[in-house]
Amino acid sequence: MAAPVGPKKVHRYSIEFKIQAVKLSLHPEIQTQDVAHALDIHPFMLSKWKKDYRESKLKPAAAAAGLSLPKVLHAPKADLEKRALKRQVKQFQERVEARAEARRLERKLAVLQVEHDLLKKAIRFNIERRRRNSSS
Repeated sequence: MAAPVGPKKVHRYSIEFKIQAVKLSLHPEIQTQDVAHALDIHPFMLSKWKKDYRESKLKPAAAAAGLSLPKVLHAPKADLEKRALKRQVKQFQERVEARAEARRLERKLAVLQVEHDLLKKAIRFNIERRRRNSSS
């Protein structure tokens, strides 16, 4: 296979484009690879931009020239299924935790009811004792 003829094509992306790409990749439900694939850039380049953004090396320029990002990125079907399963697991864990909390509260309620009954008996006992002592 022959090597390509001519100079290597180098893309120069605007600061605004880089910042938009980074912000899009920071979305919790979208992976960096998906953003890079949708923007037709290498994931390593996007990761470098993210690092530069964290270190405040990417700052918006005054001129707003550059490429626009696509409005919607569609996650692959496997990712959607994975997220749905994670959601189900999280809901199940929340239900288990809620049931455990309910059991704990029921036990605490039972203890408090016993304490309440004991206090009522103690109050009645003291009232009767005072009556006996005052009548004698």
